[in-house]
Amino acid sequence: MLYHLLYPLRDSVFSGFNLFGYISFRAMSAAILALFITFFVGPKIIHLLRKLQYTEEIDKDGPESHKVKAGTVSMGGLIIHCAVLLPVLLFCRLDNLLVQLMVLSTLWMGGVGFLDDYLKVVKKYPKGLIGRYKLVGQVSLGLIVAFSVTYSETYTGFAWSSSVPFLKHMMLNFGIFYIPMVVFIITATSNAVNLTDGLDGLAIGLISIAAIAWAGISYMTGHANFADYLDILYIPGAGELTVYCAALIGASLGFLWFNGHPASVFMGDTGALALGGAMGTLAVLLKKELLLPMVGGVFMAETVSVILQVSSYKWRGKRLFKMAPIHHHFELLGWSEEKVVIRFWIIGILLALMTLGTLKIQ
Repeated sequence: MLYHLLYPLRDSVFSGFNLFGYISFRAMSAAILALFITFFVGPKIIHLLRKLQYTEEIDKDGPESHKVKAGTVSMGGLIIHCAVLLPVLLFCRLDNLLVQLMVLSTLWMGGVGFLDDYLKVVKKYPKGLIGRYKLVGQVSLGLIVAFSVTYSETYTGFAWSSSVPFLKHMMLNFGIFYIPMVVFIITATSNAVNLTDGLDGLAIGLISIAAIAWAGISYMTGHANFADYLDILYIPGAGELTVYCAALIGASLGFLWFNGHPASVFMGDTGALALGGAMGTLAVLLKKELLLPMVGGVFMAETVSVILQVSSYKWRGKRLFKMAPIHHHFELLGWSEEKVVIRFWIIGILLALMTLGTLKIQ
């Protein structure tokens, strides 16, 4: 919004408005504003949710040590939504299709998550939103994103293709199967972040790390000179996603202030599904779908651990892990919650650095 209002006035009113033409300035501003928004609205939203008694009920099948968390405020994802969307609306170019899809993705999956939280926390439905209805929301968003990419002029010639890491100018064309692949990616990533959100600060810390990697990829992909130098795919307008990622980084770090152990608030599905959907949508819009297993490696490992646990118990009658997702396995091995979180963050940082390294190593 500020770009559209102030940048055209750089010559006639104030030359300093020229700063709004730089993605780097707007990204930095979005990150700082997002951080301050969490500090400002966070305590107010937490107080309101506590007053309304929107608190978490701990799963009786979870680790014994988690029972002390009963009564912690839930639905804190509302803080993240405020902190991400306001800076994006202020500092992004709102005529950019990619930005519009990211805002839609965040709100769409945030709405599905909010409904799930509302049914669990307020209406006291043990399962929350029935799985098939949640799936409808995820699949619908996937189809919207897939068809938007398919018919956008931005992606003419490579709409159904994905960049192949480590190989110059190599694009893998999925043909018509690209549409179900996008649906799968958005569904899988939103569920993966939701599964990972089981320890104080774990999911939001990993999101901030992944967002830094996506911010770097967005900036390089949307900058013609950098894209040419690195021999990576250039996507016009992709640089604006840097501003979104920066807002997400600021919001994540700000939320971590309240979500770090011992947590004052949980993000709930309101936050987890939205952030997971955003991660998947970023990968699709940047044509870096094949990098998702790397940049989101911890999220993928958490999901795979659940699949393996269920499959092993179903077919062999034995559990591979003491408990799934895998972060609970390490807790039951005797690791403290803080140790699990920090070590998973370290792995996330390593994976993010490796992801950025793929831009040059090809």
